Amino acid sequence: MSSHSADLVIIGAGIHGCSAALFAALRGLSVVVIEKDSVARHASGVNAGGVRRLGRHFAELPISMRSMEIWHRIADLVGDDCGFQVAPQIKLALREEHLEQMRRRVAAMNGLGYNHETILTPGQVRAHIPGVSDQIVGAIASLEDGFAQPFQATFAIHRKARALGARFHEGLPAETVRRDDGGIWAIETAEGTFRTPNVLVAAGLWAGRFAESLGEPVPMRPYAPMMMVTTRLRPFCNAVVGAADMPLSFKQMPNGTVVIGGGRPGLPDPETNRAEATFAPLRLSARIVASLFPIMAEASIVRVWAGLEGQMADGIPVVGASCRHPGLYYAFGFSAHGFQLGPGTGEIMAELIATGHPPVDLTPLRIDRFRGLHQVA
Repeated sequence: MSSHSADLVIIGAGIHGCSAALFAALRGLSVVVIEKDSVARHASGVNAGGVRRLGRHFAELPISMRSMEIWHRIADLVGDDCGFQVAPQIKLALREEHLEQMRRRVAAMNGLGYNHETILTPGQVRAHIPGVSDQIVGAIASLEDGFAQPFQATFAIHRKARALGARFHEGLPAETVRRDDGGIWAIETAEGTFRTPNVLVAAGLWAGRFAESLGEPVPMRPYAPMMMVTTRLRPFCNAVVGAADMPLSFKQMPNGTVVIGGGRPGLPDPETNRAEATFAPLRLSARIVASLFPIMAEASIVRVWAGLEGQMADGIPVVGASCRHPGLYYAFGFSAHGFQLGPGTGEIMAELIATGHPPVDLTPLRIDRFRGLHQVA
C-alpha cells in the first residue's frame, strides 16, 4: 500500500474541516483532508444556514465573535459570497417572564464585554418583522448577524483550500488513527497510510469513535436536525426568527420561500448514513410559525429533509488539543448549531496547530471536561 505525508491531516470535510484546511494552507502548511463521504455531505450541507451570535453559550462566544468577523469578509477570503447576507437574529418573547430572562442575559453579556445583543420593544420588532403576531411582548436580538447558504459556503471554502494546495480525498474512510514511537501519526485507509505530525479530527457524528479509540471518550449521541421549506410568499420578514421556550427557527429567503427548522429532531441512523424526517414534529413547527405570523397560513410545505449531527451531553462542542496525545486536535460535537462557528474554528485550529497557542481561550471546550464519562449511544 502507498504512503502519503503532510504537515496536517484532517479527518472530515464539513465546514470545520474545510475551514481548517483553508487557514492551515494560508499559513503554508501542507494539508490532506480525508472524508468518508463527500464534502458537506452531512450537517454542514443540510442545516438552516444561520450565521448567529445570538444566544450562544458563553463558552462558544470567543469563537463565534472571531467567526463573525470572517463571515463579514467571506467573499474576499474565498472569492464567493457564500449566500451570506446580514439579517437580524431575533428571538421573540411571548411572556414577560421570558423578556425578563432576556434582559438578564443582555446584562450578563455586557458585563463580559459583549454588546452585540440587545432588547427590542414590540414596536422595534415590528419594524424588522411587520407581520408578527400581537402576542409578542418584546425580543432579544443581534442585529448584525445573518445567514448563508450552507452547501454553497462549505464548497466555496473547500475550493479555496484546494486552490491553496490542500488535497482532498473523498469517499475514503479513515479506518484507524495511531501514533508511532517517533511521534508521527498514521491514519490507515483503503488507499494507504497517511503520515503526519498533526491530525485534526473534525468528523462530526463519527468523531467520537476516533476520540474513544484514543482514550478520550465523550458523551455524544446521534442527532437528526430537520428542516422544511415552503412555497414563495410576498416579503414579510427580513430577520431570522426564533421564540423563547420554542424549538423554532425560520427565515424568509430572498426568493420568498420560508425555511423552517430549529431543533425538532428526526430519526438518525448513522450505521446506514441516513436520517429520516418525521412529520408529526414538523407539523407542530408549522403550526407555531402560523400562530406567530398569520401570513404563513397561505404557505404550503414543498420539501423536508434531515441531516446527521453529533449532539454533546452539555450542548457545546469539543474544540482544541487532545489532553493525552501531542499533535492530536479535535473540532466536533457542534450539536446542530455549528455552521456559524465554522470559519472561526478553522482559523483558530490552524493557529493552534501552527504555533501551539490558540488565539482565544478554549479551556471550556476541552475534551477532558468529560473525564470519567463514557460515550453514549
